[in-house]
Amino acid sequence: MQKKNLWIVLAIVLASSLQMNAQYAKQDSTYKKHFVGSTMFLLGNFAKTNPPDFAQLNLGYRITGKNVVSLELITWKYAWPLGINPFLNKSYGNSEEKFPGYIREYGIGIAYQRYFWKGLYAAVHVMPMWQKFVNQEGDKVDNGFHIFNTYRVGYHIKLFKDRFFIEPSFGIAGRPYYTKMPDGFKQKDDKWQKWTPEPGLHFGFNF
Repeated sequence: MQKKNLWIVLAIVLASSLQMNAQYAKQDSTYKKHFVGSTMFLLGNFAKTNPPDFAQLNLGYRITGKNVVSLELITWKYAWPLGINPFLNKSYGNSEEKFPGYIREYGIGIAYQRYFWKGLYAAVHVMPMWQKFVNQEGDKVDNGFHIFNTYRVGYHIKLFKDRFFIEPSFGIAGRPYYTKMPDGFKQKDDKWQKWTPEPGLHFGFNF
């Protein structure tokens, strides 16, 4: 039910955004150049299955009206392989696919957005992440590292006279590089693909 509700919210936001002109004009020098924000994935912390203890902070800068860069600080944990899409695959939450513990990650990434038409944009997110593998008893068994990239297409919607914004998007997320996982974790992860579709809904405050 939670997954269906999220898709309904995303559909409503996307439909309403089609009527909005959100692009920052190239000749407009009055727009706010800085912003802070996060993502609606924070709501996943209320999930009954595999709550991620997720936190994310985005710090952004508008180089021009069409070019934006941001720094992303993130941490989360997960007990099922990232290749199992929780929106599309019923194996997510299945005890047979669960890791023998969980993985805690910390990342510092960079994102680049390019606006093409009104609020429509494409973005690339590159996130190096440090991993801690924890067994079922709560003890650390190993460390790891991977690069988690996301490629998005989305729409920027201004709210409250451009004080706030939301950005519904759709992307492909995956790992172009990762170190070897410890036994038990590796066997579960190897069964699943390294790239999956990922809906997104970022929000922020301009200043």
